[in-house]
Amino acid sequence: MAEGKPMTSNKLTTPAMLRSSEASSLTAKEVLGILRRHVLLIIILTILGLFAGGGIWKLLQKYSPKYTATTYIQVLSPVPTDPMTIGTAQLQKDILYNHRQSIANLIKQQSTLQDLVALDDVKRTDWFRRRDNNVRKAVKYLNQHFNAYAHRDSEFVEISMTCRDAKEAADIVNKMLDLFLKSRGSAERGEVGQRLKELEEQKTDVERELRAAETSLNDVRQASGISDLEMPVGRNFQHTITLTLNSLELQKTELDLVIKQLGADIQNLERLAEDPMNDQIEFAIEQDPVMIVLAQQLVFQEAELRGLLTRFGENHREVLQIRQSIEEIQKKRELRKNEIAEQTSKANLKNARDSLIVLQQRFEELENLRLAAEAKKRDLDEARIQYGQRLKIRDERVEMLDKIKEQIEKWKMIAKDPETPKVQSVGDAPRPLEMVFSRQWWLWLPSGWMLGLLCGIGLAFLIELANDLVKTPSDIAKYVRIPLLAVIPDSSEDNQVRGLDLCHIVRKAPYSIISESYRRCRTNLKLSGSTESTKTLLVTSGMAEDGKTSTAVNLATTFVAAGKKVLLIDGNFRQPNLHILFPKIRSAGSGAVGFDFGLSSVLMNQCTSKEAVRSSEIEGLDLIDCGPIPANPAELLSSERMEELLREQRKKYDNIIIDSPPVLLVSDATILAGFVDATIVIFNASATSRGAAQRTVRELRDVDANIVGCVLFAARAIKGGYFHEQFKSYRKYQKAQLARR
Repeated sequence: MAEGKPMTSNKLTTPAMLRSSEASSLTAKEVLGILRRHVLLIIILTILGLFAGGGIWKLLQKYSPKYTATTYIQVLSPVPTDPMTIGTAQLQKDILYNHRQSIANLIKQQSTLQDLVALDDVKRTDWFRRRDNNVRKAVKYLNQHFNAYAHRDSEFVEISMTCRDAKEAADIVNKMLDLFLKSRGSAERGEVGQRLKELEEQKTDVERELRAAETSLNDVRQASGISDLEMPVGRNFQHTITLTLNSLELQKTELDLVIKQLGADIQNLERLAEDPMNDQIEFAIEQDPVMIVLAQQLVFQEAELRGLLTRFGENHREVLQIRQSIEEIQKKRELRKNEIAEQTSKANLKNARDSLIVLQQRFEELENLRLAAEAKKRDLDEARIQYGQRLKIRDERVEMLDKIKEQIEKWKMIAKDPETPKVQSVGDAPRPLEMVFSRQWWLWLPSGWMLGLLCGIGLAFLIELANDLVKTPSDIAKYVRIPLLAVIPDSSEDNQVRGLDLCHIVRKAPYSIISESYRRCRTNLKLSGSTESTKTLLVTSGMAEDGKTSTAVNLATTFVAAGKKVLLIDGNFRQPNLHILFPKIRSAGSGAVGFDFGLSSVLMNQCTSKEAVRSSEIEGLDLIDCGPIPANPAELLSSERMEELLREQRKKYDNIIIDSPPVLLVSDATILAGFVDATIVIFNASATSRGAAQRTVRELRDVDANIVGCVLFAARAIKGGYFHEQFKSYRKYQKAQLARR
């Protein structure tokens, strides 16, 4: 490794060179540029597409015309129309659409198509003859070109036929229309007739069952002996047996309550007999004449006693006599009271018991009457149940018979209704006046124009994308991803360098755009690092003839023009060029050739480095030629002598530039990259592929080479491209500058 070689990074270090795009997709500007570069190709293909579309349209109209005849079938609701009511039942749209779809499928089924082809009128058409009078081929054609389409939002099925003759297309569609309507009408009227027949049979059966039900009702009446077995219609109407039973039960209930009450009264009377005093007895005592007289006597005696007590006192004889008389009267009253109470209690008890016996006898009579009435009520209920069951059967048969008669009348009206077939024609298919959509000029001409335009655009992008050369700075940023030091235009882009050797352009055409590009490369090198970090430079490329020698010589010339002392070394032992670009100076007088030594001589110790260095015709630029071509160039370049040579020359020169062999062909460049401070890679815009550029960078990075950047050589200004406006602006600027001088 050269002494004092700086350890710099391979990453971008200059803001002007920081161009890295991770996305590989095209930008809008790049797309526009591609279109501008290939606009002529796109226009030509667009015109060709337009003519091709017109030609195809003419050929199709002449040799393959197509006409489509169309008519419609109105599909009514599948629900039978009730002639007894106003309006029809409304079905869901999906159900109606499915019904229309089934009608369309019936039209398209193979049996219907075979029936159509079997018609004599269809067999006489040119369309059938073009099918070689073959029914199978005709049906196959109809499967492809005869269509029955059910409309979703309307009650129509569209029938259409496409063939070469407009009249035959309409005739075939109309034949299918007549065939299907007749078959469908016959089928539906047959269904109506079958339904009427079934209803008549049901009517006969129900009438027979009705007569049997009437007979069973008479049998129940005769067996029960009750004529009025009909269930009451009014709420308050009841049969006499029911009324009698209800009355007897009511009397029995009332009599039972009376008996219970009388029994309770007897118990009270028996209890009162032990304690005879009660209100009734007291009332009888009060009304008794004897008790009244005794009471009057008692009152008189007590009044007289009070008068005697006032006059004579307690112990007087008369007072005592009156007191005794009063006591006797009271005893008589008590005896009379008890006698009256006993007589009254016994009389009441006896009357109550007699009444109870009478009531019990009446209760037994009522119970017997109630049981008889209840038996009659049970017979009535049983008879009514049997009668009601048979009456219900009779009523059901009557109702069923009425419904059947109503249905028969409805179906008779339906059979006579002209709308009974649920599919009806809206008219015959007219003869089509225009060809189908695929035979119209406004389809083929715009389609051809659009197809040509798309083919032109596609071909333009295919050409661009198929070209995998590294031809623009964006390609460097996308695929190589190393700093771009300069873009060297192709010599055809600069009129000032025509006829000049590309290696001497900076010296011979200093105002050309190519010379300016080399000076820009020198400037970017200065910005990429310190002076010491780029003192020894290796200029290499991936393949031969990529422009590395021209770049090395012109770059050395720019350094000399900047006042630097430069040493240019030809390190390409395979195809050396410096001795041709800078012819050796012959010795004066003798004509002998001088400076026969070169780099190989120094490395093989055949001469010193001072003897190998020679001057060029450019002041400040010295050269070391390749020298005699050695048999082992790689070994020589990797020797310590090479490293010593560079270390010696670093002390004498400001810049040392080495022109090396291609990286991808030989290993010499990778060996030299380990001895220099920096490496510049040359990519030829017209020759270097993206893969080759990537492999070149990868080979150098594998040996830890310090790649300071790359140079895009022989770049062409393409329309819509990166250099077009730049080259144009530079020429205007340079022209104005020269005019001022």
